[in-house]
Amino acid sequence: MTDLSDIDYSAFWRVNPPDADPAETREWLEAFDALVAAEGRERATFLLRRLLDHARVRRVPLPPVLNTPYKNSIALAQQPQFPGNLELEQRLSSIVRWNALAMVVRANRAHAELGGHIASYASAADLFEVGFNHFFRGGAQGDLVYFQPHSAPGVYARAFLEGRLSESQLDHYRRECEGKGLSSYCHPYLMPQFWQFPTGSMGLGPINAIYAARFMRYLEHRNLQQTGARKVWAFVGDGEMDEPESLAGLSLAAREGLDNLIFVVNCNLQRLDGPVRGNGSVVQELEGLFTGAGWNVVKLLWGSDWDALFARDEDGVLLKRLHETVDGEFQTYAATDGRFNREHFFNKYPELTALIAGMSDDDIDRLKRGGHDPVKIYTAYHAAAHHRGRPTVVLAQTKKGYGMGTWGQGKMGTHQQKKLDDVALREFRDRFALPLSDDDVAQLRFFHPGSESQEIRYLEARRKALGGHLPARRGEAPRLAVPSLAFSERNQSTTMVFVQLLSQLLKDEALGRRVVPIVADEARTFGMQTLFRQAGIYSALGQLYEPEDHDELLYYREAKDGQILEEGITEAGALSSWLAAATSYSTHGLPMLPFYIYYSIFGFQRVGDLVWAAADSRARGFLIGGTAGRTTLAGEGLQHQDGASHLIASTIPNCRAYDPCFGYELAAIVEEGARRMLQAQEDVFYYVTVANENYPHPPMPEGAAEGILKGLYRLRDGGEVQLLGSGPILREVVAAAELLQQDWGVKAAVWSVTSFTELRRDGMQAERTRRLGGTAQSWVESCLAETKGPVLAASDYVSAVADLIRPYVPRRYVALGTDGFGRSDTRAALRAFFEVDARNIAVAALAAMDHPSVGDARRRYGIDPGTRAPWQR
Repeated sequence: MTDLSDIDYSAFWRVNPPDADPAETREWLEAFDALVAAEGRERATFLLRRLLDHARVRRVPLPPVLNTPYKNSIALAQQPQFPGNLELEQRLSSIVRWNALAMVVRANRAHAELGGHIASYASAADLFEVGFNHFFRGGAQGDLVYFQPHSAPGVYARAFLEGRLSESQLDHYRRECEGKGLSSYCHPYLMPQFWQFPTGSMGLGPINAIYAARFMRYLEHRNLQQTGARKVWAFVGDGEMDEPESLAGLSLAAREGLDNLIFVVNCNLQRLDGPVRGNGSVVQELEGLFTGAGWNVVKLLWGSDWDALFARDEDGVLLKRLHETVDGEFQTYAATDGRFNREHFFNKYPELTALIAGMSDDDIDRLKRGGHDPVKIYTAYHAAAHHRGRPTVVLAQTKKGYGMGTWGQGKMGTHQQKKLDDVALREFRDRFALPLSDDDVAQLRFFHPGSESQEIRYLEARRKALGGHLPARRGEAPRLAVPSLAFSERNQSTTMVFVQLLSQLLKDEALGRRVVPIVADEARTFGMQTLFRQAGIYSALGQLYEPEDHDELLYYREAKDGQILEEGITEAGALSSWLAAATSYSTHGLPMLPFYIYYSIFGFQRVGDLVWAAADSRARGFLIGGTAGRTTLAGEGLQHQDGASHLIASTIPNCRAYDPCFGYELAAIVEEGARRMLQAQEDVFYYVTVANENYPHPPMPEGAAEGILKGLYRLRDGGEVQLLGSGPILREVVAAAELLQQDWGVKAAVWSVTSFTELRRDGMQAERTRRLGGTAQSWVESCLAETKGPVLAASDYVSAVADLIRPYVPRRYVALGTDGFGRSDTRAALRAFFEVDARNIAVAALAAMDHPSVGDARRRYGIDPGTRAPWQR
């Protein structure tokens, strides 16, 4: 075992230094006890603070104050009475464990490539079961539970006992293509009546849970829904807490007093490859982290069998031994038997040897960690559910692979363990006293005790008392009418057009209160400060100060019923906030219309994983990519100029991506999108890019509405070449057409492309229909069928965006884009650099036509053929 005698105790927070004068220490402690008895705890707290302040003045190094001893936070005397039937709950838990294990092992016996996980649920089973039996409220106004993804087999196994999943479905675990299987993890898109929240990407569950809890408060403070009785539970792995997203919202949760939020961190001390903190203590580290962030921390470390040991440990030697044991050693103790634990843990000190003198090796082997003891789990959950004023985290210590014996419990490779032989399976059966024959075990038969059995009647009674089954997801919500939207035909940017549309929606009598504007500290950049006074900025505390600009008309107004969610500089937080609003129709039965506007470069590129989670969640709302494109932002330079978001958006099936140029296009897209999501209740979300370049916005051409929504319509006739443009680059295309007419006598048609993505999907569908024997024509093909000449497209994004429609263009096709690194300069200089300005587009059109004047055009427009390509510079 580790020798900690030479460690610098001032830096090592797990082990107390040796006591140089025990008698003096005892006198101080007795004096402190007398103070508490005579004058109360508040007086004792006051004196402790004064002592700490005085120590700082005297430059005395302070000990760490964010950690408590390595034992349960709640003493035995403070435990509430356990309200359930322990015997029945244990039998139920054992059945669920078996069916979860059988599901994974069966799948991998049939198809070894399928994978799956046993050990994670084995460690978390009791944590889930106590929640299901006593705490997780179901129904329309029930709790929101974010399940640890690798434990999905256990949730399926319980749903099987509830009659919500069939044996056939369990038998098709991880085989979904035929439509009758179960998804690997928690995926609402794949199981829309079952899973509520996707948590398979590590770190996203915790941050989404935090903002979901905050959104519940937002709804209540705005008098939209009473959510005070509901809780958000997030089950997280200790290794998962290393993800930046897991930590990103902790201070917000404490700052806003989210006592409707409970984290349960499954501290089985192992990640995929080995210990989470082999040379330290992840429990103590997380306690310090959460305490420092302002959370209430409940440590759930040891089972009831340890209570007698702690009670007899008058000298604190047991606690000392626990403190000096690092997690790598705890893992070894989990993987070994009682005899090994006796020799290597307890026999280090004579006092410990004496403490367990009456215990057999089997007794020691049966000592449970806290996360495997339903009574201790109930105690921790009860404290968490009743705590007020702060969010709570339960740090539950468990054994990874609990109950898997020498084949998996505490083993380094247990996370990947998905195959067990018959001997291991029989040991598992015996360990959990399951009524299965050897043949049942060998055939991995699922076990159901029968609908009239004590176990199932108890299970159903508990869920009925708690409001119904979960996880369960709703897909329908009340339908909301969407008003017609108008825009101003004046010189302005599409960003300002968007703000006008948003203002109209906010003022609508029926829909206005359901609109949720969200920004990440960029409202002024997007001209949204006009909404500060109109809608107010949400704050759980209201506004406790007089803002510096209070005497201005559009002052910075915070309010408890404010409508704007001003999230600060956290794209991950803002996207999580948007996701909470975008799924409100499902989680709360309350459809909302969220608009999150942000620098487009900091969307898909920065928090793309969260956008995928939104897609998986069947989110409904608008993502507005502001200051979009590689050349419209001009002086900001490389790290701010977006050239790829539309390419990434095209890969997400239920994301509708548009890049409008004119105000009437934007108005048509927002209105149609809102109707599809709120009236038709389609599970889609919109990504719309807007820019900060001012230019005139004409009225909508007659007959353009259909093409705007489908992605392509004609702005100007012309027979020799077809020019396509999207976003602000459409104006360069229009200018290029004028150059071609004026300088070279070439009549070019001009088309506005509002969405290359929608055009590609339409083309893919038509192509597939033809491949399978049907007849179909894509929108691109129908638009260009009667035109002549080559086709050229240009956008403010990489040329691969325009290339999306290449398979459906019937003739020679040239795609121009802003490939390469961004840089700072004027818009004109940037567009010339990336070869998407009017002159470069005109030359490209002439070259595509094999026009004899192309050389003259290059010279006239000052285009040097010897210049390196922009993506090479």
